Amino acid sequence: MGTSDDARGTGISDEEWARFVEQAAAGVGEAPVEPSARARMVTERLRREDEERAAREKGWKGRKARKAREAAEPVGWRTGPAWQEMEGRGKGKRRLKATAAIVFIAALAVLAVRPELVIDRLTGKTEAREKAANAAPLAAETARPSAAPPPEDPDRPTLQDPFRGSPARQWADGAAGIELPEAKPTGGLSREQVADALAKTGRLLVAANLEPATLRGERPQVALELLDPVQDDGRGLMERALNRPTKDADPLALFSRFDPAQARVHGDIVKTRGRMWFDSTRSGEVLVHSDYTFVYPLVRARAGADEVARTIVRRELTVALADPERIAATPGKLQIVSWAESAGNDDCSRDGEGYLHPMFASEQQTRPDPRPSGPVTDPYDRSTDVSALPKECGTVFRS
Repeated sequence: MGTSDDARGTGISDEEWARFVEQAAAGVGEAPVEPSARARMVTERLRREDEERAAREKGWKGRKARKAREAAEPVGWRTGPAWQEMEGRGKGKRRLKATAAIVFIAALAVLAVRPELVIDRLTGKTEAREKAANAAPLAAETARPSAAPPPEDPDRPTLQDPFRGSPARQWADGAAGIELPEAKPTGGLSREQVADALAKTGRLLVAANLEPATLRGERPQVALELLDPVQDDGRGLMERALNRPTKDADPLALFSRFDPAQARVHGDIVKTRGRMWFDSTRSGEVLVHSDYTFVYPLVRARAGADEVARTIVRRELTVALADPERIAATPGKLQIVSWAESAGNDDCSRDGEGYLHPMFASEQQTRPDPRPSGPVTDPYDRSTDVSALPKECGTVFRS
């Protein structure tokens, strides 16, 4: 026999108490809430009114009046929603709230780590970045440009996108950017001799500026073998510069080299843009001119390095291939006529060490020495001669 409500001193029915005990044993559900004293008084008064009304409504007329009254009353107007229904709704709402909270917390975590995901979307940078990534590669350069490339959004490079924010993003990859002009007889040399001069110049540019071993600071032997060994101010000078670099004998005049203890090229791609052409000033010799810019993405030479910097090197080089029967030269070897070099994002305070020294953004913020006071230049501007660029140690406004 179940204990009555009055015996327990509560307003909880036997059925509710039994249901609570079963759910508590199963580890589910919630305890029934005890009504307040006022609620118990109201419930008792309504119960008495129902009993008195039932006594008056005995008989056919009473039953008819009771049915009319019940039809007019909304369902549950006194009792409210069923206990099970309320429990189900409560759990559903709790689940929805918990899910929403998890999603909100995850969104906050992502925003804290990468706020640019939202900021870039609001500022339009995401759209501009996608447009730049999908832009078609530039056509080969056939003449000197009249102006610098248009400015890009100042995006920092990443490991996944090392050319982000750079005009070089649309440039050719590596050796694909070194296109040889069509050979023709020049300076008393045959078409085949001119074609040989062009091909060897192309190989020299690749070996000196794109060969991984050269970029790692190793001896660029392939490039040296293309040069005439009897030319003291050409191959001879480069041999001495590689053995003991100085400001007056610097291998950077011809070779792109990075200190392997400081930085390494990230990935397999170096961006290249420029052109090659030829002419002659005397019989028995062809002059091959080249003007190329190389963009190197770099990271520090340590495990886990994730900051990317870009160093931009522009080279103007003229070499000669002569007919040894008419001009004193080693058969099939190139002689250097002139060279000029300019590097952007290179620590010029370390000139003469034989290496390019990229400057990373995080390092520049903590440098004890003042920034160079020279002019600000654009390393992507190919509209003027390298020889016309400022000689002072300055800065670049983009890299």
